[in-house]
Amino acid sequence: MLKFNKGDVYMRESKTNNMRTPKEKEKIVKEYFSGKLGFRDICSKYDISKSVLWNWIKKYEENGVDGLESNTGKSIGRNKGYHLRKPKNKIEELELELMKKDIEIARLKKGYIVKGVGAKKEFVTTFDKNIK
Repeated sequence: MLKFNKGDVYMRESKTNNMRTPKEKEKIVKEYFSGKLGFRDICSKYDISKSVLWNWIKKYEENGVDGLESNTGKSIGRNKGYHLRKPKNKIEELELELMKKDIEIARLKKGYIVKGVGAKKEFVTTFDKNIK
């Protein structure tokens, strides 16, 4: 949609990011396949971009409703971000402590230690000369 602004300049309004369930996406894709409305008409009706609808159609054709499942905000891996969250119980607290010690041992074996935190972090070698 175009919006009239001062100085006769047209600016495109930004679309809001509406998270839709797989069932809603399926309904929209099936409406496209029914042929009652054209591609652009469906995009306008549901206020979605053409690329979004096109991606939904491709995913639906490849994997059905399961392909329309969103991956936004899903788990990023077993240990990624593990050190950033607060341990829930004593076992998690001990596992976190053990993981930190393992990392420290690996660094010492490689011949360096970490001093400082965040942007002021620096890696200092523990040997006067490189042994390798």
